[in-house]
Amino acid sequence: MAQKRIATLTINPALDKNSRNERVVPNDKLRCTAPEREPGGGGINVSRAIRRLGGESLAIYPCGGQIGALFKELLEEEGVTHRPVAIEGMTRENLTVFEEGSNQHFIFIMPGPELGEAEWQGTLDELSSVDPAPDYVVASGSCPPGVPADFYQQVAELAKEMGSRLIVDTSGEPLRLAAEAGVYLLKPNMRELGQLAGHEIESEEQQIAAAKELVGAGQAEVVVVSMGAGGALLVTEEVGQHLRTPTVPIRSRLGAGDSMVAGITLALARGLGLSDAVHFGVAAGAAAVMTPGTELCRRADTERLFEQMRAET
Repeated sequence: MAQKRIATLTINPALDKNSRNERVVPNDKLRCTAPEREPGGGGINVSRAIRRLGGESLAIYPCGGQIGALFKELLEEEGVTHRPVAIEGMTRENLTVFEEGSNQHFIFIMPGPELGEAEWQGTLDELSSVDPAPDYVVASGSCPPGVPADFYQQVAELAKEMGSRLIVDTSGEPLRLAAEAGVYLLKPNMRELGQLAGHEIESEEQQIAAAKELVGAGQAEVVVVSMGAGGALLVTEEVGQHLRTPTVPIRSRLGAGDSMVAGITLALARGLGLSDAVHFGVAAGAAAVMTPGTELCRRADTERLFEQMRAET
């Protein structure tokens, strides 16, 4: 079966630099290994993971300066189809340092360049110009300075006009406003689900009830609550299902959430049912945990874990 069309939208992409040292201490020169560089940011990572899983997508994102030029080059090397929208500012860089003595990651996240209205609006215009329109749109990641809190709400309205199913993975006010507009699938974590519900959530029963409230209010057709090592909750009007993650060796938890979204989206685009698609997403997230640094899921690991999960259900 042919894969349906997928587009990702990343309003705050970042060049991720990864390095290692023995110990992170204050007020000293920290001698690190030569950095590895990867294009990153929510939707960009989703597109990259989809590519690693054997699928195709179109990545739309703002891009500027010398860092932006390198960013585009790296996406080309990975074979990701992309449409950058030119901006005046410099594409941001993030830094992750792995402390070998403690096996911990220190993650330094930068805010991103300030975007003018014409620049962030340009990403929406680029999405609306995709012809034929994508069957699935993934809007994922934080918003940089200058981008209004209702940006993802505007994406939601645009996706409806295009006839696309929108999958949103963000946080805070942008998440709340996107939910108010109504989307196909929301992927909050447990803390974000509590923020959407307006109260603290502790038990799994409360999590399912809160997610069903979102579905009942028309804020999403599907809610997938990521639970880290606990797997994920799949909630629709009829379903409240806990999908447990396989036990895997942990090298780094970075990139697991984006890999999960990529796996869910690709599986849906390939025609899998919703439960199988979320199982595939959980498998992709677990596969990402097996890789070092910010590396995303690997296809062979994902497919093996997916078959293992299906055999156990």
